[in-house]
Amino acid sequence: MTVSRTVLITGATGTVSTALLTALEGADVDLRALVREESRADGPRRQGAEVFVGDLDDARSLPPAFEGVHDVWLLTPNGPRAPENNMNVMWAARQAGVERVVRLSVVGAAHDAPNRSGRLHALSDQETERCGMRWTVLRPHWFMQNLLNEAGDIAATGTFALNMASARIGMIDVRDIAECAARVLLDDPDRHHGETYTLTGPRSLTFDEVAGRLSHVLGRSVTYLPVSDDAKRKTLLGHGVPAWIVDMLEEYAQAYVSGWGDFTTGTVAGLLGRPPRDIADFVRDHAAAFADVAR
Repeated sequence: MTVSRTVLITGATGTVSTALLTALEGADVDLRALVREESRADGPRRQGAEVFVGDLDDARSLPPAFEGVHDVWLLTPNGPRAPENNMNVMWAARQAGVERVVRLSVVGAAHDAPNRSGRLHALSDQETERCGMRWTVLRPHWFMQNLLNEAGDIAATGTFALNMASARIGMIDVRDIAECAARVLLDDPDRHHGETYTLTGPRSLTFDEVAGRLSHVLGRSVTYLPVSDDAKRKTLLGHGVPAWIVDMLEEYAQAYVSGWGDFTTGTVAGLLGRPPRDIADFVRDHAAAFADVAR
């Protein structure tokens, strides 16, 4: 008799982990979800996960969630404490005898990355590679779902403003990231051990091209408005985004404007046996979010 593997999903209420729980629904695994507060537990429970409350900032809160776990999906929140959060998960995983860690990193993670997020993730990627457990690292490109942050403006005014100039980005649908993660977690633990997968969409796009696709699907004009870093910074700070995150996003934007994100890989197709979702698929599936609120 084969015993189902127990998979612990960290960051369980975030965009990628929520999609991963969806991708794992119906699979022969026992799902656990780690949430910071009990008030956030309903979503993962509805997706079939046993929920544990724990905080990656507090290593002492983690052991109960890890007991009896075979595989950990490791997602740390963006912030200066991300390497500490990763370290706390690794400690809890080793103490519990976890067999495998599948870690969500970021595109271009490296010690000399042009953004603080990439440099911090490089520290945690290196820790993961030396953890003594089986490991796989996923490095996804810019999320198409980031466009949902602009949905209010698109719905209200038919415009969206980013400090990306004419950057081309091999952006990816989060659902593809989740399905790649699920593929790794459902495969034999040895199959993807020691692999670092850079995940992208099928093609590099400018935001003018994104606006064109939005216009086509919504049946009304949508325009991309390039703005300065200072203008975007003022907008984000005005919405209460922490200064550290604003700085990080500005560093990414500057890197993308320089051409840093203009590439794609065939990794998603290799893992899933199908092409990654195109921007047309994303916009069609999320059209309601961008719809004109006046209609």
